[in-house]
Amino acid sequence: GVAVVELSLPVAIGDQIAIKGPTTDFEQTVESMQIDRKSIPRAEGGQSIGLKVAQPVKEKDTIYKKL
Repeated sequence: GVAVVELSLPVAIGDQIAIKGPTTDFEQTVESMQIDRKSIPRAEGGQSIGLKVAQPVKEKDTIYKKL
């Protein structure tokens, strides 16, 4: 599936993220993201992107970038 995400920090292909919420808890590598249906390698804080996710997510889930 795909999630629409509003970023507060930059994220790039290959980054490790964790997605957590009341019923969601998993980690994945960023493999694909888009803006206006165009694939991008990196997005900056403040942008809204489409992010390919490995499992279903819910609207209030939070995405954390692993450092």
